Formats: sequence, C-alpha cells, structure tokens
Amino acid sequence: MKIKLRKKKYKTHNPPPGTLKYRGKKDSKTTTVEVINFDKDFYEKLELKNITDIFSLKESNAISWININGLNNLSEIEKLGVNYNIHPLTLEDILNTMHRPKIDEFENYLFIVFKMLYFSEDDNLIYENVSMVVGKNYVFTFQESDGDVFNDLRDRISNSKGRVRNLGSDYLMYTILDAIVDHYITVIEAFSDKIEDLESHIFENDSNSNETPIQIQVLKQEILKIRRSIIPFREVVNRLEKIESNIIDPKTHSYIRDLYDHIVHVSESIELSREMVWNLMDMHMSIMSNRMNEVMKVLTIIATIFIPLTFMAGIYGMNFDNMPELHYEYGYHILWSVMIIIFIMMLIYFKRKKWF
Repeated sequence: MKIKLRKKKYKTHNPPPGTLKYRGKKDSKTTTVEVINFDKDFYEKLELKNITDIFSLKESNAISWININGLNNLSEIEKLGVNYNIHPLTLEDILNTMHRPKIDEFENYLFIVFKMLYFSEDDNLIYENVSMVVGKNYVFTFQESDGDVFNDLRDRISNSKGRVRNLGSDYLMYTILDAIVDHYITVIEAFSDKIEDLESHIFENDSNSNETPIQIQVLKQEILKIRRSIIPFREVVNRLEKIESNIIDPKTHSYIRDLYDHIVHVSESIELSREMVWNLMDMHMSIMSNRMNEVMKVLTIIATIFIPLTFMAGIYGMNFDNMPELHYEYGYHILWSVMIIIFIMMLIYFKRKKWF
C-alpha cells in the first residue's frame, strides 16, 4: 500500500544567525514582567508592563528573579539583550519555543532551555518551553504565557522559608529546576496510574475492545511526547553539575548532584512507562486471540458432537427401499436412543479431557 504524504507545503527558511523571530503557537499580545527582589533581610515583588523598567535592577546587590510572560514583543527582547549583554544566538533560542532542552555557558551568564510540564485545572497536560538566563545576581525566566509551576517557590521566597533567601542566584536557579523536576515526577505518576487502569480494563472488560487500541495509541503518543521533553533535560543537569563557572558556588554543586539523581529516577520511570505502554497492545491482542480461541474451541466441540449424529441422520434419510431398519416398528425410537447415548458419551469424554 502506498502511503500518501500530507497535503502540506514544506519550506526551508535559512535566516542569518541571531535573527529574532518568534517561533511558537501561543499568540500572546502583551508582555508582562514579574520581578521578585530579595536578599536575607529584604523582599519586594513588582508587576511591570515594560521590560525597560527592570534595567535599573542590574546594579542592585539584591537577587532579582525576573519572569517574562509573552515573547511576541521582539523589540523589548532585543533591548533586554543589549542591556544585559545577552548574545544574539541566545535571544534567538529564547524565541524558538520548539527548541530541545540545552545548556550554554557564556562569560557572564548561563543559558538553559527546558520543558515545563504540569496539569491544568481541567486535568489537561500542559507543555511549555521555558528559557532561563542566570547571571551573577539575577535570573531571567522566559515563558510564552501565564501559568507555571513556581507558586510554591514564590511562597518560600516571600515567607523566607528554606535557604533561597540566604544564597545567590545559582541556588535560585537550582530551586527553579527542582520545581520543574518535581512536576515531572507528578506527571509520570499520573501516567503510570493511567497505564495501570488501562491494563486492568484490558483484563477485566472486553465490551469496548474496539476503543481499547485507540486508547493505547493515544497514551503511547503522550508518553513519547513526555519522553522527548524529559530525556534531553537529564543531559542538561549532568552538564550543569560539571560546569566550573564563577556564577555557580561550589556548595551549590551538591544540590545539583541531588537534582541529577532525581532526573535519573524520572528518566528510568518514563522508560518503564514507555515499555509498559508498548506491551499493552501486545497484551490486548493476546487476550483477544485467547478469547477467539475459546470461541473456536466451543464451536469445534459442538461441530464434533454433531458429526456422528449428522452421519446417522444422513444415512437413514436416504430414500432406499431395501433398508430393513426403515420398516422396523421401533426403529425411530432406537435411532433416537443411539443418538442420545452418543451425545452423552461425547460430552463425558470432553469433560474428562477438560476441554470445557
């Protein structure tokens, strides 16, 4: 069978390196800026509408977490790059929301790309690309739209819980990545439950057998999409742990090593879930085949029982005159008795053989 390609025009664009162009699916019309400034004894939260309003924070001694929502305003992003000396290639990657997880080391900052996964209020799985620029006293996070997984971290900063208010931007970077990995674990647990529920459904219920392969295929696609988001991030954390940069305090490497252990656990869990999903279809087909074999076995037993009965009925159904049994007074009753005895004996034989 010949596979037809989609009726879609595939074009290759090759703009100059460093060209700023938004590549995403979320058409956010406005860019909002959330700023959290803090140190051991100071906390401040600001909601800004212009990126240029944050330029005065560059020389501050406090740690600044600047979260930017909306990437369509290219001129503002470009101004940010000029003011904070961010490389044009970094800005290009920030605007490319389809970029795979990566980490780049520059002289004055670290650039990290990762995928944020979380469940919305209506239990839909949200995929979002997040870029992070980590400097000596600041952390930028770039999102396409509102909504993220950092509310608990914001509460810890505002209430001065944990170590985040006492340490630098490198530890803030770690806590952001740790929040991302924690939600990876939640997503994997949710999909593991879905796989187990579907597995139980396959074993216990055969009434929706036509829908089961569709459910397995949808689940398989989701797991593969999650895997493409998580597996490359493991290499990002591994490389981050080995980077020797003046931005990362040596004490923070122990936390990053712990983060790497968590992402390894997540990677192993997603691989296990992937294998389980791939085995679900084989399991479904095996169960359907076994049920079909049971049906065929019953039909075969019925056919086997009626073969000798049909043979006897066929013989005495022939219209020959010289058949002495046809004129015997009790021939009809004897034939019925013989047929019933054969039927009962065959049932007893099949029962002893445990064929039913």
